[in-house]
Amino acid sequence: MGQRASDTRGITFEEVRIPKENVVGEEGAGFKIAMNFFDVSRPVVATIATGIAQRCLDEASKYALERKTFGVPIAQHQAVAFMLADMAVGVETSRLAWMKSAWEVDNGIRNTYMASIAKCLAADVANKCATDAVQIFGGNGFNTEYPVEKLMRDAKILQIYEGTSQIQRVIISRYLNERAKSLN
Repeated sequence: MGQRASDTRGITFEEVRIPKENVVGEEGAGFKIAMNFFDVSRPVVATIATGIAQRCLDEASKYALERKTFGVPIAQHQAVAFMLADMAVGVETSRLAWMKSAWEVDNGIRNTYMASIAKCLAADVANKCATDAVQIFGGNGFNTEYPVEKLMRDAKILQIYEGTSQIQRVIISRYLNERAKSLN
């Protein structure tokens, strides 16, 4: 559907033996290693999502100044202007979230909570920005001659891989529950 440059698919290994010297980490700890890797990979996904959201905002802003209705650019209509403003709010807050999460990684701070916030927020913002960009483009937004239809397809996977947006909310809520217990 989207991100066609990424040829992603499942693979299956049968009857494979790994020499002891090639095992990463302790035997049986693979799941834990994979889960800890998400603390590093989720901020990266959030940067991709923020980039897509920014591109949606840039394309929609440019188009809204070019496209005219009732003799004025559609950017001057409050409904469109507010959509663009909301897109900007989402882009900037997503950028701050992934930067904080990446800063925590760089400084050796466990960032599971912030990585989940960054990934969840940025993925949802990318999808909202893509939807709004397509809306601003009107019929042209659904047309492959304009970039926003591709951005919309590319944005969707960001709510799925590296843990769905729902999984991010589970992680965030568990953290909040543990934090609340410690306040008592």
